[in-house]
Formats: sequence, C-alpha cells, structure tokens
Amino acid sequence: MFRRLLRRHAAGVVVVTAAGDPPAGFTATSFTSVSLEPPLVSFALARTASTWRTVKTAPTVAVHVLHSDQEELARTFATSGIDRFAAHRWRPGPDGVPLLEGVLARLVCRVHRRIPAGDHTIVLATPLFGEYDPDEHAPPLVYHAGRYLTPDAAAAGPAGGDGR
Repeated sequence: MFRRLLRRHAAGVVVVTAAGDPPAGFTATSFTSVSLEPPLVSFALARTASTWRTVKTAPTVAVHVLHSDQEELARTFATSGIDRFAAHRWRPGPDGVPLLEGVLARLVCRVHRRIPAGDHTIVLATPLFGEYDPDEHAPPLVYHAGRYLTPDAAAAGPAGGDGR
C-alpha cells in the first residue's frame, strides 16, 4: 500500500556520483533542497545498494539533474552489476568525483552528514558549486507511477487526460 501511494508522487530524476575504485553512481528521485542558509541538499540511499559502500565514506558527491531526453542515462545508473560509466561521457571533478556531461544541472557537494533512516541513509550535503543548462525552460526528466516522463506527459496523465 505504501509503495502504491508513493507512486502517485512525481519526482525529478537525478544521478548521484562519488569517486571510488571503481567510481559509483546511482539514479535517485529523493533529491531535495533542504536549506538556503546554510545551503544544504539531501538524497537518500538504501544501505543495501551496491553504491552504498562508496557513498558511505565519500567526502564529495555530484548530483546531476537529468534532461527529459536522458531516460537511458537514468536507466543505466539504476541498473546493478554493470559498468554504469562505460556508455556515458564524464570527467573527474574535485576529489575525483565523476561529473557526467550534458546534464540539465550539476551540483558538486561536500557531504555534511549521514543520517540513518529506516533501511536508507539520508545524506545531507553542502553545495560547493554548480553548473546548469542556460535554457531555463529545458524540461527535466520526471519519474511517476513507475515510468520516466517529461513534465508535460506527467501532467497529462496515463491516457493523455487530466490524470484523474
């Protein structure tokens, strides 16, 4: 019931990366702004996730907000047991954190605190710097009801209606 209820909530899609050997990255819909003063953002990660081993000690992470046409990138970083970085352009950033190319926006953050919460850990992070697509109307990738969508498609609902 809880999972079915949460599927009704549309969320932006990000890929979080951290330096490691190999580098780690995962798709998340739990990213949010927490505070403006001081600047803080957060995301949550299951402690059973393959990337947790790297993220739990990473001093720096990068959060990549995806364009509406980057569903393949989101699916790649949501897949376990593969080299998630092989098919996508990236470069090393501060502390070696992987920076994915061609995203809608990117924040490089210093991890501030990790807070256990149920079967996940909430990671609070302080943005150090960011970059973004100059087109402020470029649509982000959205996840809703188990599907990746553009914001317009999410608003239209599954049958192209008003979603009710």
